[in-house]
Parts: sequence; C-alpha cells; structure tokens
Amino acid sequence: MKIICDTHVHSDNSFDGNSSVFEICEAALDKGINTVIITDHMEAPEIRLGDRSVYGNAVKSITKSVADVEEVSEKFKGKVKLLKGMELGEPMHMPKMTGKALAIADFDFILASIHNLKDKEDFYYLDYNNENVDDLLSKYFEELLDTALNADFDSLAHLTYPLRYIYERTDIRPDLDNYSEIIDEIFLALIKRDKALEINTSGLFKEIKSTLPDINMVRRFKELGGKYVTIGSDAHNQKDLAKGVEQGIELAKTCGFNYYTVFEKRTPKYIEIWY
Repeated sequence: MKIICDTHVHSDNSFDGNSSVFEICEAALDKGINTVIITDHMEAPEIRLGDRSVYGNAVKSITKSVADVEEVSEKFKGKVKLLKGMELGEPMHMPKMTGKALAIADFDFILASIHNLKDKEDFYYLDYNNENVDDLLSKYFEELLDTALNADFDSLAHLTYPLRYIYERTDIRPDLDNYSEIIDEIFLALIKRDKALEINTSGLFKEIKSTLPDINMVRRFKELGGKYVTIGSDAHNQKDLAKGVEQGIELAKTCGFNYYTVFEKRTPKYIEIWY
C-alpha cells in the first residue's frame, strides 16, 4: 500500500512560513498525503529574547502552532493524520531555553537542527567568499555531533544544511570525504541512541540537486546500522507540501531501508516502502 508521509512542514506560525495549518491539510487531502507533521521553527536560544527576537516570539509561535494542529486535526479526522512537531534549532546552545521549548506541549515529534554556529548568523546569511568554509563545516559537524550525543530529539534534520547555500552562491564544492570520520561519529551516536536521520528533499530543487544528506551518506548510515530515517520536504507553503518525498522514499529503499519512519507521541512507527 502506498503511504506518503511528510515529516518536516512549516506553517505560517514559522517566521518564514506562508500557509496556514488548515491550508496545508487541504493540500494534503488533494495530493493524497496520509500524514503531515507540522514542525514549525523553534530557535531555542531566541526564547530569551521574547518579543524582541527578529524571528518573533518563539514560545507564542509554537504554542499557536500546537493549538492550530489540535484544532485542524479534528476537522480532517479520518482523512489526513496531522501530528504535533517542532523543528528545534540549536538545542545545545542554551540548554535551559531548550528545556522550556520542549515543555511547551506534548509533542509527537522533535526534529533537531543547527541553522547557525554560536555567535554566528544563520548559514543562510553568510558570505562564503569571505568565510573559511572548511573551518565553518568543521565546527558545524562538531555541533551536530554534540547534538546527536546529548540533545532530546527524534530525528536529525538536513545534515548538510550549509551546502544548500554554499552551492547556490559560490563555486566552492567542499569534499565531504574530509569530514567522513566525524560524520560516522554522528551516525553512530544516532544509532546508539535510537535516533533517526532525516532525508530532507528540499535540496533536490536547489542548486545542490541532492537530498540533504545525499544518497552516499544515507547508504553509509544504513551500513553502520541505522534503523530509522524520516523523510521531509521542508515545505514552507502548501504548494511545496511533500515535494520530493516520493523520491526520498525511493532513495531510502535504494540504500537498503525497507521502511521509513514517522514518530507519534515520540515513538517510531515503521511505514513500509512499497517500491
């Protein structure tokens, strides 16, 4: 049976989201998507800034996201399964703020991500022609390892996030073989803690032209003993909901996974791959 689930979706409760939870569910119904997890942004260190954060009040945004999911899920009951998630950014920067974020609601799914290094802007804003890319990536993977080892989450998001922008704006093409040792450490930490690796399909439609991480890294995760992969479009509007997710599912199968994973009440549920 063909079951398509998108586990990384942003509503207009994210500062960069453009569609309501209701509109996202309407799109899911139209597209034949079985399950959607709303994972609005929660940059944990921003909690301390409240209304002064450039991203908006993080606690208010996530509280509203959860309320919208609870309300809309009743309207689509039996048609689309809608689950409560959160994309928890920089969970290791300020553990006290991270604790506050996790206490907001009874989440189904926590997606951990790193969008910026400590004391640096989001990778989206950096001028890579004036940065030491090797140093940036080394520090980024070190933070990912710290997150994989110590944070409270279910799946690690877009492992190669900085490449999305490096490829778009420069001719620099980092050789990730230079980071293979620490990437293996990240994977082994995920495996030991029964955490998932996300196959983020947004890169398929950007200059990098691959999932984040790519097929070689997903295959390596499986070789090392990885059990869980989640697949998310990283959509920020209803139009992009589940964009590339079937390709991500097929990639998982190619890498040796017979199932992909959806988390419900923080518990992994296997979804059999039909290919």
